[in-house]
Amino acid sequence: MGKVYLVGAGLGGRAGLTQGALEILRRAEAVWVDELVDERLLAELSPQAQVWRRSGEAGLQEGIRWLIQRCREGKQVVHLKSGDPLIFGRAREEVQALREAGCPFEIWPGLSSALAGPLWAGIPLTDKHLSRAFAVLTAHELEALPWGAVAQLDTLVILMGSRQRQQIAAQLMAAGIPPQRAVALIWGAGQAEQQVWVGTLAELQQGEGPEAGEKLPGLLVVGEVVRLRQEFGPGIPPLPPPAPLAGKTVLVTRAEGQSPALRELLQAQGARVLEMPALVIQPPSSWDPLDAAIANLEKFDWLLLTSANGVQAFFERLQQQGRDSRALHSLQVAVVGSKTAAVLAQYGIRPDLMPSEFVAEALLPIWPEPVQGQRILFPRVESGGREELVQGLRQRGAEVVEVAAYQSACPTAADPQVVEALKDRQVDILTFASSKTVQHFAHLLRQAGLGPEVWDPPVQIAAIGPKTAATCRQILGRVDVVAQEYTLEGLVGSLLQTVP
Repeated sequence: MGKVYLVGAGLGGRAGLTQGALEILRRAEAVWVDELVDERLLAELSPQAQVWRRSGEAGLQEGIRWLIQRCREGKQVVHLKSGDPLIFGRAREEVQALREAGCPFEIWPGLSSALAGPLWAGIPLTDKHLSRAFAVLTAHELEALPWGAVAQLDTLVILMGSRQRQQIAAQLMAAGIPPQRAVALIWGAGQAEQQVWVGTLAELQQGEGPEAGEKLPGLLVVGEVVRLRQEFGPGIPPLPPPAPLAGKTVLVTRAEGQSPALRELLQAQGARVLEMPALVIQPPSSWDPLDAAIANLEKFDWLLLTSANGVQAFFERLQQQGRDSRALHSLQVAVVGSKTAAVLAQYGIRPDLMPSEFVAEALLPIWPEPVQGQRILFPRVESGGREELVQGLRQRGAEVVEVAAYQSACPTAADPQVVEALKDRQVDILTFASSKTVQHFAHLLRQAGLGPEVWDPPVQIAAIGPKTAATCRQILGRVDVVAQEYTLEGLVGSLLQTVP
């Protein structure tokens, strides 16, 4: 058995997270993330952590089963909840299910929006003269609330009350609260996008207040303490800086297991990230050509590596042959891309040749002479590619030996959760890090009964480089953002330049 942690994410991003919760997050191997959790917190997770999302009433039981399954796999599992896990958090069902399943669990508190939300708006909930008591309510079942009783209290905090504010105001005035009682609507409490509207109960009943914050979680404060906001306002904690991609949902289509790096870069900019693997990395149909090349490494002059997948596949096979990086002592190594070089460095090798522009063809003009007669080993994806580079080297007299090190296949089906998000037009940006991901993405969508309407404007299409961009134009009809530097960091950087 592993262990399950029900953790309150609090408000205000990392600044509102307890130290204990932060340490648990960093150790987590699997995390169920609630909808209202600040996406930037996920940057604290290990790159290997499995992230899972389900929302709504139907998702609760499915989520509980997911927690139990991961726990039985021996993992440290976290359900990351907005605010505090025991305040309107449906924790009882989870705890009962975990006890019945024999799963060890711990509950870690978080800053509830009922307490921290008013504070971030500069509103005290109690005051010696204005408020001797306060109550916390939820607007989910208004008809079940004892309006006559709650109207006797000095201060009310009503969670998720912004959309039903007119009905709430009418009920409170009917229960005897005077129309001039001060009220505040707070949207996105503790977030960079926080908005606060202050008025009276009568104005609230008339539907006044801005609509711009309706997409953010909202709470309602009723009580004369609202009028103290000007006194306490200068002392409230600073809001986190605005995140450029806050409010944007970005779809990542990399190979399964290779999304964390891009996901973390996007989340650090405030984006909500959905992942739909469009590649499955598999062994080649035969290892014989690669094995034969490894057995005769001393007969080659160069090792050419153009992808992180190629590096990993080559060295894993090298190790299975009982050899290590020392077997390359007589070879020079050429790579394309900083990511390829970074993976190569994990095996203790620095490349002898790497172009400043991260495309394979950029190797041709810098390849050292003489090229004539050189033997170059090129472990690559089985389906081929990089023809311009290979042909260019051969025309200059080199012998390029291409061997399949892996193959990239299309997944059998798209993630149903992502398909629903695409259907509902909830995705703002599509990202592609290779031509294959574009091709497989279009295939998976056709298979799910979706078409070009999914990527119609204002959805943005972003490509990591010119080759991928060309495939986007060919298959999707356009591309909106092309990375100026052909890396994941470059892709995110170019996306940020398009944000108003």
